Amino acid sequence: MAQFGPDKRPYIVAEMSGNHNGSLDRALALVDAAADAGADAIKIQTYTADTLTLDVKHPRFQLSQGHELWGGEYLYQLYERAHTPWDWHQPIFDRARERGITPFSSPFDPTAIDLLEKLDAPMYKIASSEITDLPLIRLAAATGKPVIISTGMASVKEIAAAVEAAQGAGASEVTVLSCTASYPAPPAETNLRRIPVLAQMLELPIGLSDHTLGIGVPVAAVAFGACLIEKHVTLDRADGGVDSAFSLNPAELKLLREESERAWQALGTTHIGPTEHEKEGLRFRRSLYVVTDVKAGDTVTPENVRSIRPTGGLEPDAISAVLGRTFTTDAAKGTPLTWDLI
Repeated sequence: MAQFGPDKRPYIVAEMSGNHNGSLDRALALVDAAADAGADAIKIQTYTADTLTLDVKHPRFQLSQGHELWGGEYLYQLYERAHTPWDWHQPIFDRARERGITPFSSPFDPTAIDLLEKLDAPMYKIASSEITDLPLIRLAAATGKPVIISTGMASVKEIAAAVEAAQGAGASEVTVLSCTASYPAPPAETNLRRIPVLAQMLELPIGLSDHTLGIGVPVAAVAFGACLIEKHVTLDRADGGVDSAFSLNPAELKLLREESERAWQALGTTHIGPTEHEKEGLRFRRSLYVVTDVKAGDTVTPENVRSIRPTGGLEPDAISAVLGRTFTTDAAKGTPLTWDLI
């Protein structure tokens, strides 16, 4: 299982969610698309409408009318539409392993963990809304596998309690994801500056579960230390789907893979000064050169001495000290000006 951390390139998780649109073939095509784009893992969600909520037509079970994507929809009907049927899990896991990427899931109740254990899921993701379900976190951690905890909406106290529950129950690793749990999420509310704060507070690897549009936010997150990026994916936003509006298409996922790694490589070190690949450039800094043929006894003037590339002569700032002096020897055009010539 991959370790997440600042010494490794960002780990890219493609979240399928409900973008299979009720089709197993589409779900498998999403696995293939994620693999082709270079994602490290494909994640699904393991729940049914009945394990998440009740089929009750009451306002407390209904999303606000003003919700950008699911306004007025009842939770039960939304989850019925979005869930991944449990008998699809095996073929999805099999396809991912055939394609060389890691399949895993977010469990939402104990029966989901039972199913995922039978599939030998290599790790568990705790969704933001489940961060306060400490018994669920402990159950996932008790498998001894890595646990990834998303922190959308959570307070510092809630995050600390979830991490303590996972570590105390035996999780082999814990990774925490900064997250803004709105769909789509406004970039201005993503607060990437909290990533190093979480890292310092928890002394754990920190990633980003991102629901903004595009790849700008997750690439920027890498500069703040994010070691794992989770993004929802779809085959084509035009096809619709519960999460398609803020999901990446395969070409964008591939670009995220490439640009997040480029951003990570660019972090480099705190070294200030020429790098190995800049050494050739040092040769072509400016210096003072004889720019016309001169004879001994000629006066140094702006017409016969100038600052040009490459190096080899006196520093450009020496021009005021050499103008008006006399050449002590003949010098051809292209000769570096040195003190022994004047």
